[in-house]
Amino acid sequence: MTYTCKACKRTFTDELQYELHRDTCSSEQLVCERCGERFAERAATRDGWHYVCPNDDCEGAGIDEDLHAVGDFSVAASANR
Repeated sequence: MTYTCKACKRTFTDELQYELHRDTCSSEQLVCERCGERFAERAATRDGWHYVCPNDDCEGAGIDEDLHAVGDFSVAASANR
């Protein structure tokens, strides 16, 4: 099985290599639905499993709960208009 990074389109044959790449890919951006802040994925997690908005004044947390990939959030926002 191959894994493809949505941000930079690199492909990996090993899932662990892919996951490690995703954590450091500079193109991978998240947006917080609560506060609207945009940030690198690695800024939102310390362990790669739990994600929280890095904005000190925001309580947004969770991938696909409050935090979304920028591309996914843009598509959803356009669909809701």
